[in-house]
Amino acid sequence: MKLVFVRHGDPDYVHDSLTAKGRVEAEILSGRIAGMQVRDFYCSPLGRAQETAAYSLEKIGRTAVTKDWLREFPGYVIDSQTGKRRIPWDLMPRDWTACRGLYDKEAWLLEPVMKSGDVAEVYKRVCDGIDGLLEDYGYVREGSMYRTQGGNTDTLVFFCHLGITFAIMAHLIGLSPVMLWQGFFVAPTSVTTLVSEERIPGEVFFRCVGLGDISHLYQAGEEASKSGFFEEMR
Repeated sequence: MKLVFVRHGDPDYVHDSLTAKGRVEAEILSGRIAGMQVRDFYCSPLGRAQETAAYSLEKIGRTAVTKDWLREFPGYVIDSQTGKRRIPWDLMPRDWTACRGLYDKEAWLLEPVMKSGDVAEVYKRVCDGIDGLLEDYGYVREGSMYRTQGGNTDTLVFFCHLGITFAIMAHLIGLSPVMLWQGFFVAPTSVTTLVSEERIPGEVFFRCVGLGDISHLYQAGEEASKSGFFEEMR
């Protein structure tokens, strides 16, 4: 099985839509998606993901199933400096690198910063969402792996977001999502691909074979958006 996660185009976060550049990116992306043999499409309920998906779906005459757990990771933590809520996947390096437990796939949820909000509850909902969906295709979660009585070569495409893609990836391949959230970046309309591997009959693990690929933008001469990436100060 192949799982393809597509980040939405360059976003207008204020209006939860795409910018003019994002619409150009989504149109370019649609040509790439049209060339795929896809069994099913899934989409975040948020406007920027829905708008991105529409370019591809209209081109090939398909529809997508909207899943609420694909929305941008909605969990929150409490900022110890301000006492206000903030997103858990955008922490300052000086803060998160000092918490060794955040590096651990089992202990990260036990760190005080994560326990200050609803991250554990939201992460479980996301993990249950992807596991429930995979079970519909014959892959049943068992411990840190999946079992299947008959794997398949289906391709599923998910139009969603950076934060939620990394949360799902962390669950599938057994990592602390903090390491992905803080250490990796995928540009708007980038394509991230995970493939199931069944080295022993019936025992399945997922491997990432492509992270944040934007070759479709390069081929079209379109510069990649840096939305969500913080460059060095000049």
